[in-house]
Amino acid sequence: MRVLVVEDEPKIASFIQKGLQEEHYAVDLAFDGEEALDWASMAEYDLIVLDILLPKRNGISVCRELRQRGIRAPILMLTAKDTVDDRVTGLDSGADDYLVKPFAFRELVARLRALARRPPEVHGPVLQVADLQLDTVNHRVTRAGRSIELTPNEYSLLEFLMRHPNQILSRTVIGEHVWNYDFYSQSNIVDVYIRYLRRKLDYGFTPPLIHTIRGVGYRLSGTCDDTMA
Repeated sequence: MRVLVVEDEPKIASFIQKGLQEEHYAVDLAFDGEEALDWASMAEYDLIVLDILLPKRNGISVCRELRQRGIRAPILMLTAKDTVDDRVTGLDSGADDYLVKPFAFRELVARLRALARRPPEVHGPVLQVADLQLDTVNHRVTRAGRSIELTPNEYSLLEFLMRHPNQILSRTVIGEHVWNYDFYSQSNIVDVYIRYLRRKLDYGFTPPLIHTIRGVGYRLSGTCDDTMA
């Protein structure tokens, strides 16, 4: 999943970025409110971590602008302020959750997982398509009860596919959600990692779950039709 972290303190931003990358998120950083809006106009994010006290444009203003633009990605606000009025203002501006500094990184990750579970197609921390299961808490993947070891990038790709089961996803959509801006510059990276996943998830199993939709992209599904290669 792709996350935009908006934090003006470089050490805190780097800490969050490294921690989230270890949890298999793709992370882009913005250091002020204007830069955050620029990033949000260039890429589609699954989650946004937004500090309130920012240069150029504060987090409340940024949050309102994002919602006015129709950007519905869940927003977790970070702040050093902990009054009821501050929390109400943040939530009323369009944020989905609120975390006070200093915070435990485990709590930040748990809150992001909870926000990611809100779409109607996702229920609980374990994602399942046919006999394939992905535990988003323990990062454990199994098929037909057999444990499957994935690299961080393979895991991120599989999680995105499993959060959108039975949907046809273009290479562009997949790339923009799974990799950050720098990494996705490799144009064939989606096809390469789809091949990696197929070797681990489909070879030796029935039925195949990762399907190529000719001329469009890919779909993760336990069924197939004549549009699939």
